[in-house]
Amino acid sequence: MSKKAKQNITNRSCRKEVKTRSKIYDAECSGLYVSLSPTAPPTFFLKYTCLITKKRGTHRLGIYREAEAGIEARDVTYWRREADKLKVRIGDREDIAATTRREHQLQAKQAGVTVDRIIDERIAWVSELVPKGRDKDGIKLKMGPRKKDWANMASHLERFVRPRLGKKIAREVTKHDIADLQRDILAGTLIISEGKTTKKGSISSARHMRKAVSGLFNWAAEAGRDYVDTSPCVNLPPLDKEPPRTRKLSPDEVRVLWHGLDQPNMPIDRKICLAIKFTLVTMLRSIELLPIHRDELGRNGLRSELPLVVIPEERVKAGREIHQPLSDLAVEIAQEAMGNYPWMFAGRYGTESLNRKAMACALRGKTKRVKGKVVIESIGICRLLGMKPFTPHDLRRTAASLLGGLKVPRSIISLCLDHTVKSDEHGAVSAVTGKHYDQDPRIGEKREALQKLADEIRRIISAPMEAQEGMRQAA
Repeated sequence: MSKKAKQNITNRSCRKEVKTRSKIYDAECSGLYVSLSPTAPPTFFLKYTCLITKKRGTHRLGIYREAEAGIEARDVTYWRREADKLKVRIGDREDIAATTRREHQLQAKQAGVTVDRIIDERIAWVSELVPKGRDKDGIKLKMGPRKKDWANMASHLERFVRPRLGKKIAREVTKHDIADLQRDILAGTLIISEGKTTKKGSISSARHMRKAVSGLFNWAAEAGRDYVDTSPCVNLPPLDKEPPRTRKLSPDEVRVLWHGLDQPNMPIDRKICLAIKFTLVTMLRSIELLPIHRDELGRNGLRSELPLVVIPEERVKAGREIHQPLSDLAVEIAQEAMGNYPWMFAGRYGTESLNRKAMACALRGKTKRVKGKVVIESIGICRLLGMKPFTPHDLRRTAASLLGGLKVPRSIISLCLDHTVKSDEHGAVSAVTGKHYDQDPRIGEKREALQKLADEIRRIISAPMEAQEGMRQAA
């Protein structure tokens, strides 16, 4: 390197026109030079010696750029600073050539990663079976999906996120894309299947979408995955609070429903009708009661002096076993429903239990779109009986209200609903107490309360038939 070639690099030398390729080595920053060419912009490089490999190398820093409106200048001073930072890394014994190769490989890998691909990988990851603790005997590890509610999460990604964002490059998704998706869900204009859109004003759907897509991008940004740098799910428009659901059946409606389900001309599968009754009597959730298997009823089953059903933690919202006593009315319903099948509520062919949405569909009926028009496939139970619409979950609220009317303490009602008891007759209860320490299922107290509920339902449905005149006319 001649003395003539070594001089201070200036902004003027980078701006002037050149006719032949040349290099100017900087006298102020050792190893820094700029490559000048008539066909390419001025480009800065740093020559260095790797302290690990003991080899000389050249690292490309970047091109010269003057300041513009809203754009920072990358002039000689800027590249001198960048060269000094790089020298510090080299002095710390970093092989910057190897680091650069890894970065380029990662960028090449990420360049074509679409949201579709991330969704596929995310669903496969959350549904993968992993050890989830030991079995009842403490002998072997139980296996379960990595995320318990993975099916719901997958459903929201498939219905809301994939149709809109699936083909986009993951790194190009912005918070504005998520905000637009949220707006269309609330407006009821997001098409989720052929001819079907989201329910207008569905805050619940928007909330579930946000939870699913936020989990997706946070997972994609984790170290070692690095599909995106950061999640775009930030500073989104706030959602309104969902109004609390207050629907519960009055005693007259309980009476109409109970006798209506027993009508010989009821065009709904008898197993579904019995499941609806069982929900009201036991206060269990649909996902908990519909797949009840004979093995979950104990050694003596429904013939036991103290009948009980044990719902495994895999089907329980709180992730813990439920030991739910069965009242005499619940046993009557279960005996009729089970018959000789292994499941209490067997499906059409007896090879599996009823679908978890069977009761909800039966109550509201089924519709489909034909050439843009809504056509009724089957009339729901609520319409058949002339009742205001309700859901299976509203039956839990109804049962809890009936127990409240019988002066059953709310702490006991919470136990029957499998809710966390936050207070009892003695005052506040720490959440950690019920979650980790007090493992007693309190079967005796629940059995007494559920039997009171059964007795109250018997009293309600045995009222005079005049109260059922509206039901007979509707049917």
